[in-house]
Amino acid sequence: MIGRIAGRIDYRATDHVLIDVRGVGYLVYCSERTLQALPRVGEHVALYTDLLVREDILQLFGFTTLVEKEWHRLLMSVQGVGAKAALAIMGTLGPDAVSRAIALGDWNAVKAAKGIGPKTAQRVVNELKDKAPEVMAMGASPSATTAPVADVPVDEVIETPMAPPKAPAVQENAGAQAEALSALTNLGYAPGEAAAAVVQVAGDNPDAGTSDMIRLALKSLAPKG
Repeated sequence: MIGRIAGRIDYRATDHVLIDVRGVGYLVYCSERTLQALPRVGEHVALYTDLLVREDILQLFGFTTLVEKEWHRLLMSVQGVGAKAALAIMGTLGPDAVSRAIALGDWNAVKAAKGIGPKTAQRVVNELKDKAPEVMAMGASPSATTAPVADVPVDEVIETPMAPPKAPAVQENAGAQAEALSALTNLGYAPGEAAAAVVQVAGDNPDAGTSDMIRLALKSLAPKG
């Protein structure tokens, strides 16, 4: 599995780029938002990638962050959402707004993507809502990486790097609180409201990781009744 690819952009199209890696051209499909973030033809780029394997085709999809890649993978797990529809959702909303829409159950935001009807949008929210805290934790973590887009060796094609070693439990919990607070404020909650929820959750669940802390804080912040 090719987890990351780096090389020189040979040409750009409306939905993909051709990346030259040591004389081999890789066709990488990207969302409109990702394409806009890439450098010009002739410059170097690095993208996290996902390989879609079907009986009649092999397709590489490229992403600037691991969070974007993870959301694309999860979106494709929903019935009726293929690779093209997942790219449309990511291109319309971006990873942060996708996290926000799914965590808050805002299927109308998902429906704004081209080709996504109301039933599919509701299915996306219903099926992925429990997954949102985990992906949001990836984005809130200081260790969340973005593939560099400059000064990248043209011959570099490597697998997705392994996760860094875990920190001690006390430090990990303190970091989890900060990351959960960051994720909640990104969702639009007031800092004071988010902080109160995180403190309460941390007090009741001292061993909770970031994703569990986000999930429990969202539960406590949800409207009652």
